[in-house]
Amino acid sequence: MAPRILVLGSLSIDFVSRVPHHPFPGETLTASSFALCPGGKGANQATAIAKLSRPQTTPPVAAFSPVESATVTMAGAVGNDAYGPMLLANLASFGVDTSGVKVRDGMKSGVAIIIVDEPTGENRIVLSPESNASVEEEEFASGGAMSKVPGCGQDGGGKGAGSSKPDLLVMQLEIPLPTVLKALETAREEGIPVLFNPAPAVELPMEVYKGLAHLVVNETEAAILSGVDVQVLDTEEGLEKVARIFIERGCLQVIITLGGRGTYFMDCKGSKGLVPAEKAKVVDTTAAGDTFVGMYALDVVGAGGVCFDVETAVRKANKAAKITVERPGAQASIPWRDELPQQ
Repeated sequence: MAPRILVLGSLSIDFVSRVPHHPFPGETLTASSFALCPGGKGANQATAIAKLSRPQTTPPVAAFSPVESATVTMAGAVGNDAYGPMLLANLASFGVDTSGVKVRDGMKSGVAIIIVDEPTGENRIVLSPESNASVEEEEFASGGAMSKVPGCGQDGGGKGAGSSKPDLLVMQLEIPLPTVLKALETAREEGIPVLFNPAPAVELPMEVYKGLAHLVVNETEAAILSGVDVQVLDTEEGLEKVARIFIERGCLQVIITLGGRGTYFMDCKGSKGLVPAEKAKVVDTTAAGDTFVGMYALDVVGAGGVCFDVETAVRKANKAAKITVERPGAQASIPWRDELPQQ
């Protein structure tokens, strides 16, 4: 049966402007281009998993087909506005099951204002959560949405074909923290491994880390969550120190993404190292981290919990993220499986 991945997180509409440089205080800039794009870290990661699990020529289907390496279900909320149907239709076009997404009457869908510095491809983002803030913790208590993944039945059928626990839960922090904490608690109770990408980072209770299968953070998030100065991560010795903090708190695998420097990894068995970034001509860094998470997640479920090699997974994820940064946009920049280099 195909591995099943549940992504619990945000769906937002992105307003993207490309500018000659990030504006200074009080400065007004004229953008070279503007785009309205589906986004949100949760939706981006669900899209990455779906696209990276199938070749581009495959029509989207709810049920698993032989060309797919995993099925993915999105859980979250959109508003009852013009953007809600757009966000759902876009996910469905990539083969993501959206039956776990609630439509909130009287609410707006989430919005992200993204400014991309054209010379460097670096972005700055301002989020307005809107309906994403309505994802309630009660929905992910034991016996709720966590234990039954819509559209992923025991027989591998599509919507309505039954339900079962996911093989992996993927989460971020663009929905309310209490909801994330409840989902983590339920996953622990039900034996569901979790890939946690705590972005944007906030201080978390220590129990979050106990038995956490995969913690994926960037430099800033690693510094905030570990309580060290971000400059400590400038050296490999500092990276090891910070990663070990999370291992000692109970994480099984720790991944620290470093942009152009590469990715540092450490696991609870003693494996560790810095994997250099793939050389890339950076156009837009939007969704690069989400692509990394999607590729890494597919390696996790592909291993089926047996002989998972974190370094190999990181190298594959780096290669997928390289393609994303060389293209403009968020979900549109994420590669399909047949666009990946041969491993």
